[in-house]
Amino acid sequence: MAQPLSADRLVEALRQEGVKVQEHRSWRTHNRNGKGAWGPVHGVVIHHTVTSGTDESVDLCYDGYSELPGPLCHGVIAKDGTVHLVGNGRANHAGLGDGDVLSAVIEERSLPAPNENDTDGNARFYGFECINLGDGEDPWPAAQLEAIEKVSAAICRAHGWTERSVIGHKEWTNNKIDPKGFTMSSMRTRIAGCLKGKPGGPGPQPKPPQYEPFPGGDFFRAGRNSRVVTAMGRRLVAEGCGRYEEGPGPEWTEADRKSYAAWQRKLGYSGSDADGTPGRASWTKLRVPKV
Repeated sequence: MAQPLSADRLVEALRQEGVKVQEHRSWRTHNRNGKGAWGPVHGVVIHHTVTSGTDESVDLCYDGYSELPGPLCHGVIAKDGTVHLVGNGRANHAGLGDGDVLSAVIEERSLPAPNENDTDGNARFYGFECINLGDGEDPWPAAQLEAIEKVSAAICRAHGWTERSVIGHKEWTNNKIDPKGFTMSSMRTRIAGCLKGKPGGPGPQPKPPQYEPFPGGDFFRAGRNSRVVTAMGRRLVAEGCGRYEEGPGPEWTEADRKSYAAWQRKLGYSGSDADGTPGRASWTKLRVPKV
């Protein structure tokens, strides 16, 4: 049985773990304790926000909305790895979930698949919302994943828990999908590695990103059908250069050419150097993820 960390102790634990902390408004006294129990606590639940933009996401998680007042979590983990603390006490984040899952967390054993919503998770779990659209396409930057790892490790270390005390919202209830874009099993492996070291020490280092090598200008011609084209199109959209009415898709089309030409112009090319046919230099700067 663990009593919740005080505001001061939570901040101390996070900073000792090397987490960049931002205290938001009156988070130290912001909670839903008047609506139900807060503690004893047994673990951490990781969520994604289904939003974009740091300021807007943090304010939403602090304020909540008419159907669900804030705080909607204890902290918001931004893309740059900063953790914005928005609540201290009971928060509207986990809702009802499976009591068998809670038992497994308490006993730190393998999780059963959730099939009931019979237990109040808001009373028993810390909650952290991670800024991500949750569509499987929005990237998870290395700094953000590292912050999730270190936030979880900090709380586990403070309570003497193992990585098995950290779960995803989708592991708590069968009517949620978050977090989407990485697996909780891989995150627990990272947390376990972090806990083996000293607070603030480096955890397992993420593998460096792998990018598609330049396939040559002749690759990009009418009729070409490849996952590389899809990956390229998604990067062009992310760079604000997408000129697609539909897609992008695997077939090289005029929309791809126009989108790539917009990328070339963004890099400062003009005339025949911005004709929409990829060249080695512009392709290297686009950094198309390896497929």
